[in-house]
Amino acid sequence: MPLKDRVLQSPLYWKLVDQKLQKWAYPLVTRRLGADDVFLNFGYEEDPPMSLQLVVSDEPNRGSIQLYHRTATQADIRGKRVLEVGCGHGGGASYLMRTLHPASYTGMDLNSTGVAFCQKRHRLPGLDFVRGDAQNLPFPDQSFDAVVNIESSTYYPSLPRFLAEVARVLRPGGHFLYADVQPHNGVAAWEAMLADAPMRMVSHRDISAEVRRGLEKNSQQWMGMIDRYLPALLQRFARDLVPRWVSVARRDLESGILSYRMYCFVKE
Repeated sequence: MPLKDRVLQSPLYWKLVDQKLQKWAYPLVTRRLGADDVFLNFGYEEDPPMSLQLVVSDEPNRGSIQLYHRTATQADIRGKRVLEVGCGHGGGASYLMRTLHPASYTGMDLNSTGVAFCQKRHRLPGLDFVRGDAQNLPFPDQSFDAVVNIESSTYYPSLPRFLAEVARVLRPGGHFLYADVQPHNGVAAWEAMLADAPMRMVSHRDISAEVRRGLEKNSQQWMGMIDRYLPALLQRFARDLVPRWVSVARRDLESGILSYRMYCFVKE
């Protein structure tokens, strides 16, 4: 196997790439976004495909929306006060506010550029966006009925600290609705930290197969973003890298090198 392919298939390589993306590339991408580029998660699709009814403007983001829908509907959030930690570019927050009708929805992210984007792009009654640290949530105790966290916690320095903060801001009976991915050699530690969380686990399931299908849905959308926003000098490199990344991620989800899971917790 050529050296380039061996590097691209290395879990350590992708961990380093993810760290760099979070540090500098993610805010840079945010500054170049168009108004409709509001999702960056892996995506989700079932077999047979979900029959989720979407408005025309949401249809291009179906894969990413389905991941939000399945995670958030593990509990009934209608009329509830909801916090999303790691809201990214706000597409999930907007979708859930419009379709599941919580009383209020606060999207929070550490990326100040992303928060400014969300405040400008997503204008709905009851929906707001703030900058904040997942490990030191800027809210009083027992502020929310539900906390949503999707494909974000992997990047936090301390998952136990984050889980403690979630429990702190949840009201008794409130739910933590959670989905994320881990490499296989980190799953045991991940499970141990979740087992020690100051909340009761209600349900959990491995959704690696569904996320693997979702990746394929999203890959064409990402290729379009490359053409729209990257300088011509970088387009050739990115158009080679993205398909390889999708191929490696799909293979790793199928083989178990990566494990993507969905959880529902309740605060007693």
